[in-house]
Amino acid sequence: MNSPRLSKKIRSPRSWRKGRKRTSRTNVQPKESVRVEVNKFKKRHQLIIRVVVGFMVAAVSLAAAFLFILFFWVSRDLPDPNKLQERVLAESTKIFDRTGENLLYEIHGDTKRTLIELEVIPDYTINAFIAIEDKNFYEHKGISLWAIFRTTITNVLKNQRAGASTLTQQFVKNAILTPEKTYTRKIKEAILSYQIEKKYDKKQILKLYFNEIPFGSIAYGIQSAAEIYFAKSASDLTIAESAILAAIVKSPTYYSPYGNNRDELIARQQYILSLMLREEYINENQYQEALNQELKFQKQLENIKAPHFVLYVKQQLVDKYGERMVEQGGLNVITSLDYEKQTIAEEVINKYADDNLNNWDASNASLVSVDTKTGHILAMVGSKDFFNTEIDGQVNVALRPRQPGSSFKPIVYTAALQKGFLPETVVFDVETIFTTETGKNYEPKNYDLKERGPVSLRQALQGSLNIPAVKVIYLTGINSVLDFAEELGYTTLKDRSRFGLSLVLGGGEVTLLEHVFAFATLAREGERPEPVSIIKVFDNNGKIWEEWKEPTINKVKNPDAIRMINDVLSDDNARSYVFGSNSLLTLPGRPVAAKTGTTNDYRDAWTVGYTPSIATGVWVGNNKNTPMKRGADGSIVATPIWNEYMKNILLNSPVETFKPPEVKKSDKPMLGGSVGEEKKVVIDIMSGRLATKDTPIHLREEKIYRTLHNILHFVDRNDPLGPIPTKPEVDPQYNNWESALINWAEKNEIILNEEPPTEYDNIHLPHQKPSLNIISPQENQVVGYNILINFTWSTVFNFKKIDIFVDDILQQTIDWQPPQNSTINLTLDDSWATGEHYLKIVIYDEAENTTIKNIKIFLD
Repeated sequence: MNSPRLSKKIRSPRSWRKGRKRTSRTNVQPKESVRVEVNKFKKRHQLIIRVVVGFMVAAVSLAAAFLFILFFWVSRDLPDPNKLQERVLAESTKIFDRTGENLLYEIHGDTKRTLIELEVIPDYTINAFIAIEDKNFYEHKGISLWAIFRTTITNVLKNQRAGASTLTQQFVKNAILTPEKTYTRKIKEAILSYQIEKKYDKKQILKLYFNEIPFGSIAYGIQSAAEIYFAKSASDLTIAESAILAAIVKSPTYYSPYGNNRDELIARQQYILSLMLREEYINENQYQEALNQELKFQKQLENIKAPHFVLYVKQQLVDKYGERMVEQGGLNVITSLDYEKQTIAEEVINKYADDNLNNWDASNASLVSVDTKTGHILAMVGSKDFFNTEIDGQVNVALRPRQPGSSFKPIVYTAALQKGFLPETVVFDVETIFTTETGKNYEPKNYDLKERGPVSLRQALQGSLNIPAVKVIYLTGINSVLDFAEELGYTTLKDRSRFGLSLVLGGGEVTLLEHVFAFATLAREGERPEPVSIIKVFDNNGKIWEEWKEPTINKVKNPDAIRMINDVLSDDNARSYVFGSNSLLTLPGRPVAAKTGTTNDYRDAWTVGYTPSIATGVWVGNNKNTPMKRGADGSIVATPIWNEYMKNILLNSPVETFKPPEVKKSDKPMLGGSVGEEKKVVIDIMSGRLATKDTPIHLREEKIYRTLHNILHFVDRNDPLGPIPTKPEVDPQYNNWESALINWAEKNEIILNEEPPTEYDNIHLPHQKPSLNIISPQENQVVGYNILINFTWSTVFNFKKIDIFVDDILQQTIDWQPPQNSTINLTLDDSWATGEHYLKIVIYDEAENTTIKNIKIFLD
């Protein structure tokens, strides 16, 4: 086998001039006094130099002595590099639930190690590891001083984590020394690496490395890793598979193909391939072929309960104690998991899985449940089936950032309440254009595309109305909301430049775990518990390594604002106009606060809710981020899972209530809940005055007069409790909000900011009605089918028309002005029966005043 490629550039040393020409001077003899002073100066100068040099020599000697003593002390218990194959027997690490009785997973101590000769490992496999782990492997002597210097600068000055280990040091750390993270261990690692480099050549070190390095679980050495992950020999690994193994070795638990970070594993593999291409270990064709190769990992056949939670715990253990200790250290780990609740969660998710898939194209679901009082994670279901590769089941959705939709609104509203707004504060749910800093207009819509006019914050939140929510985040301030979110423990909202007003509608990604803990903080009235998954760790000798005692609490300011949001979210009446009374967001006989959320494209559906002691969140969707069917909102696909889980786990627990908030009121319009006075009056549409009993019915119209302005007219958003602004129009959104209010008022026929009329109709008075007198026929007269009607009339206003009816059936209209004493011939056809009938004449003037005359006649 050819040795891995090594390319060095050797530069010839440059020639430098050692001195420069000096200009000659005429020798001038100094005076005697000057010569004496010069000699004194030279002596003092020489004395100072001797003292400084003496100190420097002493310091170097002391430093050398210190380093020698340190080297001797650190080296005193180093293992013999000649006995590298001697190993301490590995012991299994066991992970239990909170009772210590249910074994969730056993990390096997029986390691699988198959020795292999270096010559059978493909060159590109070796080069994949060298490219990512130690590109200068063939040049150093076990340690890289430049890498150590660079790491010191990065770690200390820039406060960033970076590694400086050579491939030899990694072998020493993982195969010989303990994984403790101390400076002493690093010094030992460097000394032993140097000794190994002196004793063995590079090929021998590579052989040791590839036969000893851990790849996760029971796999030690590249042959075992190839068998476990790809079911093949290391000699048959492809370039793509080689890069995968090189990616895993950095952190086998984190980069496990069976874990939550598979996307990051693939990204790291692709980065390694790019390094191999850059270093010319592979050519362009090989690079493209490796990128396009479909990776087929062997199925993981291990007995494991609550797999996503177990891997979450395992990663925390690895971060604390290192891969080797977790894999072989014989630890016993008591976790926070309540196995009974975990089982209920898995059963409920499976119960609704088929319906969600068949009816809504939702292939996956995740659930997290926590004890709000301790921070203990009681249940964690990362996906409906860990072993289902078709849905990427091994991805733990509980730890993946997803858009929360409207389930993020309570965070925004709580920040608003902290600022001084109240649950009774009124905003207008009317279609509104918002100007943004980017210059683009933003016009949110409600889920049902309707407007509801003035609504309180309580109604707006419980009805999940989008337009009021956007107004609330503007009034609160995006930075204030993000500050509060950080206090609640969200870590995914750091880049504030990404967020605008749509943040309130779920425009920023959060993890289900952090989302549930934020709601748990609301349940604790602003005391945020840190997530706890490990209660106790001890070894097989009974020595306790760590033990949870009391919850770590981070207090959030203004607990009364949080009591107000608890009161709002648990108010079933406030959401009944959308969800109906006693919906699945309630628990029979038990106060519960809950909120649903759905992204606009139906990629994510949520329900998060809590009692004072338990907070639970459910996510439903697809791991590959494909949309569900339209209508698959949180209340449809997530709430049934949440409701059934919460009912089951709280079945025999005592009922707890939320502490009521302090009642706060404000006389300021809109802020305290008061809206402009509404006056309804009936107007005569002809005169524009108040209608009277004499105003014709068809001329009467009810009109609504209101004195209304948007909330910015009365409230300075930077100081809600302060005085009413004197120039509210300076707010950049004021004119848009006012225009939206005017448009809504016009659509709803509301007259804004005008007083209704106070005078009454003056054109429809009794004495102004037309006069009408029927001369013939007379009452009860017998007439033939040709009726001669003689009548007289007069009007105050101009004549308009006369209508003639028989039995209320219009027979004739006279729309020309007849003589005031007129005769009209009315002819009836023979379809009219003989006998009693009624003749009616109605006269109208141009003011729509009318007079009606009726007489009884008999046809014969």
